[in-house]
Formats: sequence, structure tokens, C-alpha cells
Amino acid sequence: MRERQRDADRTRAEILDVATEEFATRGFAGARVDEIAAKTRTTKRMIYYYFGSKQGVYVAVLERAYAQIRALEQRLDVEHLDPARAMRALAELTLDHHASHPDFIRLVSIENIHHAEHLRTSPVLSSLAAPAVGVLGRILERGRAAGLFRDDVDALDVHMIISSFCVFRIANRHTFQAIFGRDMLDPQFSDHHRRMIGDLVLEYLTAHVGRA
Repeated sequence: MRERQRDADRTRAEILDVATEEFATRGFAGARVDEIAAKTRTTKRMIYYYFGSKQGVYVAVLERAYAQIRALEQRLDVEHLDPARAMRALAELTLDHHASHPDFIRLVSIENIHHAEHLRTSPVLSSLAAPAVGVLGRILERGRAAGLFRDDVDALDVHMIISSFCVFRIANRHTFQAIFGRDMLDPQFSDHHRRMIGDLVLEYLTAHVGRA
């Protein structure tokens, strides 16, 4: 029984690996379950057995993509860091993750085109937000208690700032390079961008602190 479960888990993971590339490359409308089956050690019928439908595969791909970044955030050990360094560490982790997972950004962009209609059907939707907000919230609380951070922002404000910068680098990479002649993912800019996002977040969080 355990061996069959391991085989099922491996098959499911393989399907999701291939489906991630298929949906990220072709979008929801353009992706084909037949193509996913052809690139895996399974059949279209088996894919529907595991996921129910094409939308079921797509939602599972989205869930796994979000779960991966949420898991990284949860594993980030920031409790021993001062609030400013902890905030930088979280921002840098997001930047590095997005740079190494461009498929995630494409999937998010595609789902936004669909007004998140597929993601809204996910039974685990609520759990996709709580981890990110929780980590940020705890850092903010420590920063406020130390008199370092302003008290009129919440975790979603900070998440929005970090995501805006990190997603832009990936989603707009090619048009930015075509217009300005700079590849934002060129390794020579990596350290510079890591400092930039940390500075942006901390300058916002510390603005007006201690002023009348």
C-alpha cells in the first residue's frame, strides 16, 4: 500500500512538473492535457483521475507554486535577527525565489488575466495567504515594539511593496530590456537589486518614525 502511494505521489508530482511548464508557456486556454500526458509516464485518463479536469490540473499547479514560496517564507529563520535585518532577509528571499522561478510569475500573470477565477475555486485558497502575512506581521510587531517601524502600515502593505518590485523584474524583463537596453536579471545587477528592495522597504517602514 505504501509503495503504491509513493508511486501515485511520484506520478502526481511528475504531472504537475510538466503541467507547470505547459500552462506557464501556453496559458490556460492554450495548454493541452494531451500534451501533458505525452510528456509524462501516464495517460490523459490518469490525469483526469488524479485532478478531475483540465481546470483541476491548472488549480493544482497554482496551489503548488504558491505553496512553495510560502514554505520558503515559513522556513526562513528571522527570529534571531533584528527587525530591520529580518525584513531585508524576507525581501531578499522573495527576490531570489522569483528570479529562479519565472514560471511562477507567468502563472500569476496568466491567472490575473482570468481575474483569478480559477484560483478562487481552490479549497486551500485561504492557506495561501496566511503564512506570508504571518511572517511579515511578526517582524512588523517586533519593529514597532522597538520603536523602529511606523505603526500605520500592515503586513499586506509590505507584501505589496516587495511583490511589486520582485514581480516587475520577471514579468517586464523583456520589454524593459527592449526599451532600455538593460536585462534586469543580468547577474551583475543581483546584489544591487537585493540592496534596492531592502532599502525601499525599510525607508518606507522607518519614514516619519520619531517625528512629531
